[in-house]
This record gives sequence, structure tokens and C-alpha cells, in this order.
Amino acid sequence: MKNQIQQLVSQALNKIAEDGRLGDAPIPQPIIERTRDSRHGDFACNVALMLAKAARCKPRDLAEQLIAALPPSPVVAKVEIAGPGFINFTLAPDAYRAVISEVLNQGHDYGRSNLGQGKRVQVEFVSANPTGPLHVGHGRGAAYGAVVADLLEAVGYDVHREYYVNDAGRQMDILAASVWLRYLELCDETIAFPSNGYRGDYVWDIAATLHREHGDSYRFAAREVFDGVAADEPAGGDKEKHIDDVIERAKQLLGDNRYRYVFELALNTILDDIRDDLGLFGVTYQEWFSERSLTESGAVNKTLQRLQDSGYVYEKGGALWFKSTEFGDEKDRVVVRDNGQTTYFASDIAYHMDKLERGFERVIDVWGADHHGYVPRVKAAMQAVGDDPSRLDVLLVQFAILYRGGERVQMSTRSGSFVTLRELRKEVGSDAARFFYVMRKCEQHMDFDLDLAKSQSSDNPVYYVQYAHARVCSVLRQAAEKGIPVEITPGQQNLERLTEAHEQTLLKTLSRYPEVVENSALNEEPHQLTHYVRDLANDFHTYYNAHQFLVEDEALRDARIKLILAVRQVLRNGLNLLGVSAPEKM
Repeated sequence: MKNQIQQLVSQALNKIAEDGRLGDAPIPQPIIERTRDSRHGDFACNVALMLAKAARCKPRDLAEQLIAALPPSPVVAKVEIAGPGFINFTLAPDAYRAVISEVLNQGHDYGRSNLGQGKRVQVEFVSANPTGPLHVGHGRGAAYGAVVADLLEAVGYDVHREYYVNDAGRQMDILAASVWLRYLELCDETIAFPSNGYRGDYVWDIAATLHREHGDSYRFAAREVFDGVAADEPAGGDKEKHIDDVIERAKQLLGDNRYRYVFELALNTILDDIRDDLGLFGVTYQEWFSERSLTESGAVNKTLQRLQDSGYVYEKGGALWFKSTEFGDEKDRVVVRDNGQTTYFASDIAYHMDKLERGFERVIDVWGADHHGYVPRVKAAMQAVGDDPSRLDVLLVQFAILYRGGERVQMSTRSGSFVTLRELRKEVGSDAARFFYVMRKCEQHMDFDLDLAKSQSSDNPVYYVQYAHARVCSVLRQAAEKGIPVEITPGQQNLERLTEAHEQTLLKTLSRYPEVVENSALNEEPHQLTHYVRDLANDFHTYYNAHQFLVEDEALRDARIKLILAVRQVLRNGLNLLGVSAPEKM
């Protein structure tokens, strides 16, 4: 409907432009918006206000000219001028009733479009370091990234979902060293475990696998392991130096092959767990991109060379620095350390170069909000190597705070005392978790009420929406049990019987769905869709409580069944985009 009115206004604009009444002004795409007050019609357009100066006349006068130039349409019942020059459109009753046929004919495709015209977009999300299980904070990024990707695909973009695996660097070495030290404890060595090591139970599990499969062949005496290692923080030392020395000792004692085995065992065990966890959460990827591959392929060196060639790298203290301050950063950043090792930042620059070289017209990164300072840095580096930073869109997701029984659930990642995504799914279910995670804008803090997510009441938004879908299914089962035939007549036959106020409200809400999908996708705001399905569910529940559907009047029954079938289809489509199931019974 919105598009039809837009086309009518465009035709009117072209008509008066041909007569020279718009001067040399370019003809804009008219903006059509739904009115907030039904007394002002259904849609409003402000194009007369925009072009009045170019047309050298008052906005209301231009609005009158546009109305006179509008081609006739069965969709529009009335056109009026409001305020300083707004053009308000009131639709004909048949226009809204036609939505039912449109929904039932298009089914799963209702709300989908070719707006993106197949343009390639990459969405990279979660990308948590494989140093431990996914926690509830990662879960919000997973749900948000997955829905953004699905929405973009629904409006015609060619979407590539990607997980960037940080399988190189210091954090992975800390994990490998932590696993090895726990293994030594299983070999009955007494170990003063580093304060900066990974302490979760999962580290013990990986160490147990190493011990089970290789016995004592990776064992060294504790005194030999810590020989020459700097003191840890509890002993008045430097915890960072301590863990780095432990890592170096592990590499020396185990040798390249055995150290690499421990490293790969830890990496692959956790990465497999992450893949399984996300898969069970309904999140899948086209690619799991290895950070290590950037070094092995020479991409990092190529990136550093491009930065040097552009004059944005200098040497200081044996390290190489990127002049990020020239792009507004608070300080310059190291890309190669004084020991010759490249930094995470260098790999990230190479990764974003690689994304654009793969032909993506737009890349979207979904990061935790604690990375906000990293955004201008990466964009600066992209600009320095000659790429267009506007092609990168970084969406920052705030952490989710869990509450149970009104009390905040305390978490600490390094100590291992955190709630995993798996535990959350087991407690509240994937449907509730997916829905709750995207109910707010990603940059807003989120309080996740575990008790509410498990409740079977109208206060629980996901239950409320799913129950609306299940209620429609129950009406059809009741019809079958009573022997009432539910043979839906084709087209718009009998739909003129839908005259109740609740029915008109439902028709208008159904007609909004394609616009909501488009706006949610283009603005990367899944919460718009969650609000919409709640509105639709509310309109349906109100209708359900006020009227009978399986009435004696066959024509009225046919019309009402068509209407609620359309409601069921749109609820199903919306929930599907949110990654939430649409149950037939509850």
C-alpha cells in the first residue's frame, strides 16, 4: 500500500514537472509515512513542503496541484490537505481487505522483497576468542547478528555469515599453558596455578583428555616448569610477565610438536563446543575464518607493507607503530612488537582488507560494547591502506545482565564463574533467549529476567506471541472436531463481511508487516520486529476474546477464518525471522 501511494505521488510529480511547475528542482522520491492519528487518514506525504520553494508557491497551493494531478486509483478513498501542506491519504476498505489474499497467496514470502538487489553483504558476529565456552553476553551478540543477517536476506541482500576465529596470539597461548598446568596436576604435580591463567572447569576437562590419551608423556616436574619463571602477582611479581614466562617454558620443555598438540587440542575442543552451542541456538555460518590463515597466506605482511608504503608506519623502541592519531585516535598503535610478533590489531586490519577484497559491498561487524574504542582505529587503518571505511558498519552490543528472583546473577569470565549460553538455553529455552535478546536496541543495556522468560503468562512477550499462533491453530482443530468444513473460498470473496472494529485494526496491522521487515533490516534494528509481532498478537488476542469465528453464517465464518489464517502466517513469518518457533499447541 505504501509503495502504491508512493507511485501515485511520483506520477503526479512527473506530471506537474513536465508542465514546468517545479522549475529546475530534481524530483525526489516522495516519502510516505503512516499517520499516527487515524482521523488524519492512513498515510501522509510531505513532498509539497519539500518542493514549495523550488515551485515558487505556497506548500498548500503545491499540494492542491499534486492532488489534482494524482491518477485515479481504487486503493485511495479520499485525499486531503492538512496543516501547512501535508497530503493525507485515506484508503478504500477494499485496499486493506486485499491484504488477506496477499498474505495467503504469498505465504512464507509475504514481507520479503528484492530491495537489496542481490548486493553482497558480510555479517561477522560473535567471533569470541576460543578460550572458553560462550557465555550469556556472547548469546546476545549471536541472536542479534543472526537476526540482522536474516532480515537483510529477507529484503534481497546476498548475505554471508562469518565467525572470525582468533586461533593465534597470546590468549590462545595462555589457554594452552593453562591446560598443560592442569594436566600436570592430574599427574600429581603440585602447581601454583597462575593468577592470569584460565580457571574454568572446561580447562580441567581438556587436561583430562590429554592425560587420558597420553598418560605421563607430557609430564615434567613442577620445579623444572617454574625454573627461571618470574614471580606471580600474589608473590609480589608481575602476573603478565609470569604467564608469559610459563608459556615460554612450556614451549621449551614440550618442543614444537608437543606444544602445538596441546594448543590444537585446546583450540579444537573449545571451537567444536562453540559450533555445537551456536548450532543448537539456531545460529549457523557460511564460514569460520581463521586468524592464523592471514599470517600463513601473507595477508598480514601485505597489509603492513601497504601501511608502510602509505607513510603511516614508523619505528620506535624496536616496534612498528601505526599513526592512528592522524585519523583522530588518542594515541598511535603498535602493529609489530619489539620481539617481531605482529599484534591483534595488525591481523584485524588484514582481515578487513580481505573482506573487501572478497567482493563484499558492505561489511557489518557485531562487537561487544567494550570494543567501542576499537572502531575508529580499524576505520582509520582501512582509510590508510586506501579502502573506503564507510563500507564498514560496526554494531556494538551491550552486555546482558541476568536476574533470578529479583537478584542479579554475578559473573566473572576469567575465574570461570559465569553463566554459559548453554546453561541459559537449558533454563529458559532457545525461543525465549532469542526473543529476549533482541527486544531492545543493541546499544541499550539489557536486564534479562530469567523468571519472566520461563513464565507462561501474558507478561512473557515470547509466550504471548507464540500463544496467539497456537490459538489460531486451536480454532482450526475445533472446527475439525465439530465437523465444520473450513474450505476457504478463493480471492476476496466474503471479505466485505469484515466490518468489526477489531477486524479493521487487524487488517491495518497485517498491512504494516512488509514495512516493518524493511525498516528492521535497513536500520539493523530487530527490536522493531519484536514490537510488531507483540502488537499483532495483542490485536489478535483482543479479537479472539470479543468474537466467535466458527459462526453459523458461512460467509462470515469464511471471512473470519481467512483473517485469522493471515494472522497465523504473518506471526509465523515474523517469528521465523527472529529465530523463534511457532508452536501449534501450548
